[in-house]
Order: sequence, then structure tokens, then C-alpha cells
Amino acid sequence: MNIYFSGMIGCGKTVIGKLLAQGLGWSFYDLDQEMDRDLGRSFHHLVLEQGWLAFREREYRICKRFARMKQSVIALGGGTVRYEWNRDILQGTGVRILLRADLKVLAERVSRQDRPRVNVGTSLEEDLKKIWEEHRDLYLNFADIIYNTDRGKTVSAEANELQGMLRLRGFLS
Repeated sequence: MNIYFSGMIGCGKTVIGKLLAQGLGWSFYDLDQEMDRDLGRSFHHLVLEQGWLAFREREYRICKRFARMKQSVIALGGGTVRYEWNRDILQGTGVRILLRADLKVLAERVSRQDRPRVNVGTSLEEDLKKIWEEHRDLYLNFADIIYNTDRGKTVSAEANELQGMLRLRGFLS
């Protein structure tokens, strides 16, 4: 079994995932970092040069690798679960946790990062709002657990709380 973190950009998938993996003694993988490693450079260049379709094709190949892993905590990309082929390949290979936060909080958290926009020509907050409104049901329906990361807790406290939730719900022994 794996633990998959999904959610919008800036929700905490990587930082919480790393701490949870460390606490469990499991491996940690981040989809964006895996893609950068495979490409030998930032995936941003791939998106700029070849578009989002090239990114999504590579993302699917990485998800297939993840689905074959065991006892790994995996931070999916912000848009991974918006695509049926990714949801299908990951289905049944682990518990899926949706991390959520208010859109203003997400925009604030990622405002310092230079990330390609899904909806070109929009502000970061508009981009996030449009993505969430269009795909909310996909994110929610993919999740076994929904966890809010904008309640003022430390990342360490959130990772510990999630580990407790996973044990309580029988996902961990």
C-alpha cells in the first residue's frame, strides 16, 4: 500500500508528505521532482516548449511507476487527479488523501514560485479559483480522506495528525 497526497498547488503535499514518510520509515516521492529528475531539468521548460499535453503524458508514465511501488508516500502533482487515466492507474494501490486550503491561502503560499499557469492570462488566484470550480468533484471523489491544511497548525502537527487518522481508519497497523 502507498499513501497518495493530492490537492491544489500549495496545499502542502510535499512538506507534509516528507514528514509523514519519515515518521513511518517509508520512502517519499514527489511527482514534480521525479519529472524534473527524468527530464534533467525543470518540468516548466517542458510545458513552455511542448505544452501541457507533453507534461500529462510524462505524468502518466510516472503514475504507472508509482502504482507499482509499496510503502511509499507520494505527493502527486496539483493536477494529476484531474485526468481519468491517472486516477485509474492509481486506484486500489493506496490510500488517497486530499489536502485542502482556502484559495487565498494557496495563492499566498505559491506567490513566490514561478509556475506555469493552466489558464493563461489570469492572475494566480483567478487560475486557482477556475481550476477548483471546474474540477472540485474530481478532487473530492478521488479522496479517501480530506484534510484541511489552513488551520494554523505546524506541518509536523499535521503529519502526526494524519498518521493518527490513517491508523484510526485502519489504513496503517
